[in-house]
Amino acid sequence: MNPCAGIVYLLDDEPEMVKALSRLLRTQRFEVRCFTSARAFLEAWRPAEVACLVLDVAMPELDGLELQKRLNREGMFIPIVFLTGHGDIPMSVQAIKAGATDFLTKPVDEGALVRAVNGALQLAAANVALATRFATLTPREREVMEHVVVGKLNKQIAADLGTGEQNIKIHRARVMDKMQVESVADLVRTAERLGIGKNRPLA
Repeated sequence: MNPCAGIVYLLDDEPEMVKALSRLLRTQRFEVRCFTSARAFLEAWRPAEVACLVLDVAMPELDGLELQKRLNREGMFIPIVFLTGHGDIPMSVQAIKAGATDFLTKPVDEGALVRAVNGALQLAAANVALATRFATLTPREREVMEHVVVGKLNKQIAADLGTGEQNIKIHRARVMDKMQVESVADLVRTAERLGIGKNRPLA
């Protein structure tokens, strides 16, 4: 399996585990950056990067699930692959619902970890591409998009924004073109991935 381009952040409070996992991932030609504390990771990570986070659940300073909540709360999205030696079904369900891409148990299967990291980096790359397209929208086009994805009609959007319906039709067509979608359903799914309407980043 060819590794996806991007950075793999590895965060575990056990130095030996970090060493072993980083060795494994680097033999698979991933670019890996290692940390043993959440604070150090937060200082190093840049949200605009194509990156994923391989994250231990049980850590003394700030456990993995709490770190995930903090990132979500502050609108900083990064695909997370959780690792745990003491996982259970409720914990894994909580993590996945909060946006984790995988929840693996220690000792981790090497093939499963590589596949999980590849999948997380693919998601990260797709999200960065979406954010790049979103950044090309004008402020008015962003407003129109936000109204369209919650199901409002052109007439309603025009009234809300204090402009004519024909202007809304033009802006709407430009949004669809720039975001490279063909239907409102596709635009809604794109908005969900960007975090529009949620406490997630738009870029």
